[in-house]
Parts: sequence; structure tokens; C-alpha cells
Amino acid sequence: MQLYYSAASPFVRKVLVAAHELGSADRLELLSAAANPVNPNLTIAAFNPLGQVPTLITDTGAVFCDSRVICEYLDAQAGGTLFPQGEARWAALVLQSHADGLLDAALLARYERITRPEALQWDDWEAGQMGKIARTLDLLERDIALIEGSAGPDEQRVDIGTIALGCALGYLSFRFPDFNWREGHAGLMAWFERFSQRPSMLQTAPKG
Repeated sequence: MQLYYSAASPFVRKVLVAAHELGSADRLELLSAAANPVNPNLTIAAFNPLGQVPTLITDTGAVFCDSRVICEYLDAQAGGTLFPQGEARWAALVLQSHADGLLDAALLARYERITRPEALQWDDWEAGQMGKIARTLDLLERDIALIEGSAGPDEQRVDIGTIALGCALGYLSFRFPDFNWREGHAGLMAWFERFSQRPSMLQTAPKG
């Protein structure tokens, strides 16, 4: 399978972490393709009209866009458990939605500074996005016991929700070094430090 990717994209990282956890990483041929919201990558756009990464082309030629869809496809193909059944499934999907929403806000805030001409940058817009991030972090800190789950001290809850959260917090550390997300979020920080040591996270650290 071919995966159009960027080494700095947190949504690509989510796919790669899932693939490593599923033992499917060696099935992916990584095709580097930078995606830009202003100047779309026409190579990607030939398969995905949004011109975004990640974009997956399967062995049969089917095209899957969006990290949520790609991760679920990889999980189904591998017979994995990253998308659990019953109530655990809803918990995983809700956590994924919070993490992805945080990332959406972070990307919009970053694009405001690196893509929009300085004369057109809107401070209130950026502040609004950072406010979304701060409120989401507060919610996740309150829910840290649920995020950790019932796993013992030597185990970790690993599903699409925790993978998405790990990638989201990693992106904040990577692209927003002046935004101290750890302050006031001791439980979340401790969880992230443990989760970041998983081989799947270490092998997919963002670059660029």
C-alpha cells in the first residue's frame, strides 16, 4: 500500500503509530508529499481532491482519505483492536474526536502565522484557536483516569483514542514550544511521558 505523507503531519503520525501497533508498518510504501493549504499538491490531488495527507492507496487501488478512515481500515485489515467493541468503542472514538479537534485548532493557529501574510494576520483568530486547545487540555486533564483506563502500572491503554491523543500532545510540543501545555496538566503530562516511550511513538517522532 502507498501512503502519501509528511514527516511533520500529526495526522500522518497517527496513521503510522497505528500501523506500527498493528504490525502493518512494513506494508506501507511512504511517498513524501508536502501538503499546503494555499498551494495544493497536485500529485496528491489526483487521488484526493482535498490535496491533503495522509492519503492511502490500497493494494486494490482503492483510495482512503482522512486519518480516521485510514486507521480504521488498517485495523480491520489486520484484525486489530484499536477500535474496540461495545462501550469501549465510544470511549475511544470520543477521545479521538477531542484529540483531532485539538489538532485542527493547532494547525489553524500555525497556518495563521506561517502561511497568512503578516499584514493580514488576525490575533483574535489565533487566540480563539489557542482557547480551544486550552479548554480541551483542561477537559482531558479532568478525564485522565478514564484515559489511563484500568490498565496496571506496567500496561497502557492503546486504542485509536490514546494514539490520537499522544500524537496531538506531541504536535503541541513540536510546533508550539512557547505554549507550555504541561502547566496545570500534571496527570496528562505524566500519561504523555509514559505513552511517548512506546516503540510506535519513538519510531514516528515528527521531523521538519
